[in-house]
Amino acid sequence: MEKELDQDQLAAEWAAALEDDGSSKPAGGGDSGVDDDALAAEWAAALAEDEAAGMQQEQAQRQLSAQSSDAVFKDLTDEAKAPRPDRTKRDLDFILDIPLDVSAELGRTKLLINELLQLGQGSVIELNKLAGEPLEIYVNGKLVARGEAVVINEKFGVRLTDIISPIERVKQLG
Repeated sequence: MEKELDQDQLAAEWAAALEDDGSSKPAGGGDSGVDDDALAAEWAAALAEDEAAGMQQEQAQRQLSAQSSDAVFKDLTDEAKAPRPDRTKRDLDFILDIPLDVSAELGRTKLLINELLQLGQGSVIELNKLAGEPLEIYVNGKLVARGEAVVINEKFGVRLTDIISPIERVKQLG
């Protein structure tokens, strides 16, 4: 309300300043005091109307805020854990055809380019594992098991001796 009075006062002061200024009179020499008063009154009314609209909008916003409340969601944990009668067994058939890259690692080492260039047929590269240590089996680059090398029908294979626990697999991700 105070702002509305300030705007009315400003409009009245502006109208008074226009009356005092000789330039506010039209070129024809007629008296424009009545027109200036009407213009000032029109400005004051427009400013008051604008202020009233702003106050109404604030009041409407406060009413909407008072009506709103925090959302409350139902706990669905028990329903999700409960077995569904139509599906007692998980249907995982859709992932059975996904190809995976499986590799067995005997050991690793680091070489300088100079050492690599000096290698020839019959050269021996020392690995970081000792003889008799288990091979590591990786699936898509992640360690999943350990085992020992075997020969089956003149081909190498790996006999699994230790499967990595889920806890160890999670530790590898970090």
